[in-house]
Amino acid sequence: MQDTLETVLAGKGPAIHYVVPETTVLDAVGKMNEERIGALLVCVSGEMVGIFTERDVLCRVVGEGRDPAATKVVEVMTSDLVTVRSTTSVEEAMAVITDQRFRHLPVIDDGELKGLVSSGDLTRRVSRSQEGHIQDLMNFITGKYPG
Repeated sequence: MQDTLETVLAGKGPAIHYVVPETTVLDAVGKMNEERIGALLVCVSGEMVGIFTERDVLCRVVGEGRDPAATKVVEVMTSDLVTVRSTTSVEEAMAVITDQRFRHLPVIDDGELKGLVSSGDLTRRVSRSQEGHIQDLMNFITGKYPG
């Protein structure tokens, strides 16, 4: 059975980190540093309108010589979003992240924001799954496998 993003989100907990579009880049980066995360969703009245990522800071703020204290997130966020459903498999989500060169994917079901998964979240899930398979094989090889 393939793991889905619903499983990944359940392991992360219910927190969804976001800012409003009028937030300054400086404040948004402060929040990202405080939470130790690489992206924030940008929401208006509970509806996602964009995502603000480390790449946005590097390319659209630092790279363009903008003042982080004077620049609003709405001016530099990514608004052309690719989203996935909670029923999406971890493998399918990894393919989207790899193909699109993203590090974060919003998860939306029937218009409702369920969370945000990162490439790190997906890699951890795959690693744990592989560790379990390896342990099962080791148990089988050494005769410890329940029969």
